[in-house]
Amino acid sequence: MSVAVQVEDVSKRFRLYKEKMTSLKERVIHFGKVPFEEFWALRDINIEVQEGETLGLIGHNGSGKSTLLKCIAGILLPSTGEIKVRGRVAAMLELGAGFHPELSGRDNIYLNASLLGMPKKEVDRRFDDIVDFSELGGFIENQVKFYSSGMYTRLGFAVAVNMDPDVLLIDEVLAVGDENFQRKCLDKVKSFQKEGRTIVFVSHSVDLVRAVCDRAYVLDHSKVVGGGPTAEAIGILRDYQLKGSGLNHDPNLTEVIDLTTDEAATSAQRQQNPPALITSISLRLPDPSRDYAVPNDVISLDLRYECTTLQEVLLGVEITDVRGELVFSATSEDLGFGSYSLYGQGEFVVKIGPMPLLDGVFSLSASLYQVPGGARIDWRSIEQGFKIVNPTKCTGMVTLPVSILQESGS
Repeated sequence: MSVAVQVEDVSKRFRLYKEKMTSLKERVIHFGKVPFEEFWALRDINIEVQEGETLGLIGHNGSGKSTLLKCIAGILLPSTGEIKVRGRVAAMLELGAGFHPELSGRDNIYLNASLLGMPKKEVDRRFDDIVDFSELGGFIENQVKFYSSGMYTRLGFAVAVNMDPDVLLIDEVLAVGDENFQRKCLDKVKSFQKEGRTIVFVSHSVDLVRAVCDRAYVLDHSKVVGGGPTAEAIGILRDYQLKGSGLNHDPNLTEVIDLTTDEAATSAQRQQNPPALITSISLRLPDPSRDYAVPNDVISLDLRYECTTLQEVLLGVEITDVRGELVFSATSEDLGFGSYSLYGQGEFVVKIGPMPLLDGVFSLSASLYQVPGGARIDWRSIEQGFKIVNPTKCTGMVTLPVSILQESGS
């Protein structure tokens, strides 16, 4: 299988200007030079996307995902490094990209398509398909400045997917449209996958990345910090979230702390440890004589915690399959148990089931969420997945109780 997108040692630098010089006097004083700071949006990025693969890019806001996608699309040029893309590229980036607000929807189809490299004759041939997919027939002659955000998304996505691209770049735009249109877009993405098209997908929705992507890379503060199968990449992302990684906090930077006083040492300890910690997690199967469960078994999750201060928390449980797709997720509040007050050391025993799952390998994890606010305090998964073996001839994802009654005719 050949490589469709190759990113080699790519970095992107921007200038952040702290001052605005609005007068000639200010420019003369500074000799025409405006002071600025360098900001590296990307640093030493190396990724490969195989032909026919769907790759996800995940990370916090400001981690560099959209900048990388723009570099792949050719909208931005990298400061260093090289990007190679094979085939025609269609990019669906931020809302309204490639549209002129004063033009009608019809005129913007031709404008947007020309920016994506589609000749006018081809646009003429595909125009009706674009309008039909966008479902904007009654508004296509209106100026797009009167469009809603969802209408912008419909029009832009309709143009991009009708370009017949070899490589499709999608940046978070599916989060804008209504549910029916999102489903329609996902169906189109899945049809592209069956046709062997290459897709690079950026989203903050972990469930959407699970459903769409074969692999994923995690970006954190301009760098790739991990990647692999989607489930593994999401695990890496959660680890960084637990470290408090975000736009204004980089957990990779070592903070210099003066430990000459007891107060400073206590402060350092608070920064290193969450307020409530899951110290261990283990799974108990109903039959110790076998290392697997069967459909409708009840399994138990033993979870030990440690809490240095009184904390009010919700306990969350999540089950994913071998592909990383979400099977079940709920918090104690969702299940009607409410929140728990934690202090010191203790243990939760979570019984799950009867589980109506058929054959498969599944992963199980638990989380603690702070109350109020819902911030995730700690997260841990069992070291190895657990198997469910189906002893019947039923096939599918779940087992269901079925009764059949034959009624004799009169």
